[in-house]
Amino acid sequence: MILETVIITIYSISLLLIFMYALAQLNLLFNYLSSKKKTENCPKFDLSKPEEIPSVTIQLPVYNEMYVMERLLDNMAKIDYPKNKLEIQVLDDSTDETVESTRKHVEKLQATGLNIQHITRTDRKGFKAGALKEGLKIAKGEFIAIFDSDFLPKPDWLKRTVPYFKDKKIGVVQTRWGHINRNYSLLTKIQAFALDAHFTLEQVGRNSKGHFINFNGTAGLWRKTCIIDAGNWEGDTLTEDLDLSYRAQLKNWKFKYLEDVETPAELPVVISAARSQQFRWNKGGAENFRKMLGRVIKNHNISLKTKVHGLLHLLNSTMFLNVLIVGVLSVPMLYIKNEYAHLHAYFYVMSFFVISTIIFFVCFWFMYKNTYGSGLKNFIKYVGMFFTFFSIAMGFSLHNSIAVIEGHMGKKSEFVRTPKFNLSKYKDNWKNNKYLKKNLSVHLIFEGLLMLYFGFGMYSAFIVGNQGGDFGLFPFHLMLFAGFGYVFFKSLASKA
Repeated sequence: MILETVIITIYSISLLLIFMYALAQLNLLFNYLSSKKKTENCPKFDLSKPEEIPSVTIQLPVYNEMYVMERLLDNMAKIDYPKNKLEIQVLDDSTDETVESTRKHVEKLQATGLNIQHITRTDRKGFKAGALKEGLKIAKGEFIAIFDSDFLPKPDWLKRTVPYFKDKKIGVVQTRWGHINRNYSLLTKIQAFALDAHFTLEQVGRNSKGHFINFNGTAGLWRKTCIIDAGNWEGDTLTEDLDLSYRAQLKNWKFKYLEDVETPAELPVVISAARSQQFRWNKGGAENFRKMLGRVIKNHNISLKTKVHGLLHLLNSTMFLNVLIVGVLSVPMLYIKNEYAHLHAYFYVMSFFVISTIIFFVCFWFMYKNTYGSGLKNFIKYVGMFFTFFSIAMGFSLHNSIAVIEGHMGKKSEFVRTPKFNLSKYKDNWKNNKYLKKNLSVHLIFEGLLMLYFGFGMYSAFIVGNQGGDFGLFPFHLMLFAGFGYVFFKSLASKA
């Protein structure tokens, strides 16, 4: 009975942690809905007055971006802002032939009168954080806009974000990500689905109540003095953006999130690219929890509620580990439930997962209808998308849990960039992308085994007990089977 007790205890703790996270999401939904009733009234720079126009530096941290550099640079040249107040830094850490092609393209744009510089380093220390820090040393702008290579801000982007800095307490203005290839494939649809929830429900829900949010690494604008005051960029985690965001807010800098300013970008279309991005984000989140836990708890300038939301925010990625634990233990739990009749009442704890799923379902629906509209037809589509997303997210749980465990244990790894594709130009040739990983991940073997394991879980529903089976966990095992099956076969097909 000792083993059964251990399984029940671990399973229950993981379920309760997921439930707590779901309740936090529900609270963010209430915050989000209440924010829509508020009228914004904050001071803004009047950019029609020359004396109120501040200087801006745009930083473009890039690394081996053969397929998107030309598009990126041409798009930046279209930014509508007084030329005497704008400079662009191409922070190029590339190690391939793009260094030369980028240099030539920058010279071509310089000839048009654009203040753009091509900055390279011999030592890629600190990766992206190191490049941003190096560029900051010579940046002339009072404000620093940052864009990754696959982002395409509209010409009026600065005119819609800069004015908010008239409030001297604001250190960052972050904008919402858009998706230029949202409907490219099922993989891009579910990525967009998850990111839309973050950029509506979570960012607005936290920001509207003064809780900590994060600069998302791109499509945002920093006050230079805020970066310096917070301790500048540090490269000791894989999510330097989350790290600096928390250090700035712990020093009482305010963040402004603009849901209505969309900055389009390209989603990874190959599962190996999505995997590397997910690994970096989830490991970085765990690293930052480890780094920031004490600082958040000990800070006397923030409320208890903000501390709770902040810690749950930093533990976002750890939810994948709890989902994996619940999934793996749910099969033995099925047998334990039907073996020990006197424990039946205890198994009501299983209902926490059902309640959590319902909460997520409601929260994501409000996000979804913002993009696609309400109505029965869209709701039916939403139901299909929600359970598809839920299944595939669970299919990523092993991969992401390994990242989380490494992050919590302090294991260091290199910053692995996400390959970009420029689909409008290379739509039919993404398989020839030179930056794609060619080897199969060892994790893939275990994902295939987990697919079979949850297939066994579905089979078990028919044979446990003596009352003709127990199908309470069958839908859960079906989603896990489908999710791990998708990740396994999609990875094989893409040679991830």
